[in-house]
Amino acid sequence: MFEEKLYHKKMNPQKLKDYGFTKNGAAYEYRTSILEGSFALLITISQDGAIGTRLVEQPSGEEYVLYKTDAAGSFVGKVRCAISDVIEDIARKCFDIAVFKNPQTEAVIEYIRKKYGDELEFLWDKLPDAAIWRRKETNKWYGIIMTISARRLGLDYDTKVEVMDLHINPEKMDDLLKNPNYLPGYHMNKKHWFTVILDGSVNNDELFSRIDESYVLAKKK
Repeated sequence: MFEEKLYHKKMNPQKLKDYGFTKNGAAYEYRTSILEGSFALLITISQDGAIGTRLVEQPSGEEYVLYKTDAAGSFVGKVRCAISDVIEDIARKCFDIAVFKNPQTEAVIEYIRKKYGDELEFLWDKLPDAAIWRRKETNKWYGIIMTISARRLGLDYDTKVEVMDLHINPEKMDDLLKNPNYLPGYHMNKKHWFTVILDGSVNNDELFSRIDESYVLAKKK
């Protein structure tokens, strides 16, 4: 019923703890009240992100289950909406976007989060698997990540690949592109941007260094 709010999202254990969840075995639990204290709500999230709810009437202590059935009516509708609001807040604050699946893509997202405190911004409704990072103080983009067909990069196969576009000093571009693991910037100015496929062909340390350089280039001129 509420799982759609967690679609394409990945649980972040530290954010759950900061929100007020406690660990209970392999699951995380959070207790709150809804409808001005009329109900106590228990939310359980398993290790794989599956969500469960339990609602208890106050002060009787009896479990209320109608919201889990096909029952209709204004009151049960208010209950469902109240629970949905809580879960939506948890999804927004405690789950990370999980559109991208490759291990190296996840490593890049975590590196940028830890070093620069930046999160992916999904700017285009029609392109749910494309996002950007920007410097907070300049508002300039320094990284773009997307899922595209390899053929769009001039490669001779149609497999979907996760790629990253980064800034580079134009004077370094020719030397960079002598390495077959780097490609001209996809959908960007090819004098200033290059593309790398996030499949491990470029090791993480080298890629992180390229990200740092792109971040510097996104400063105000």
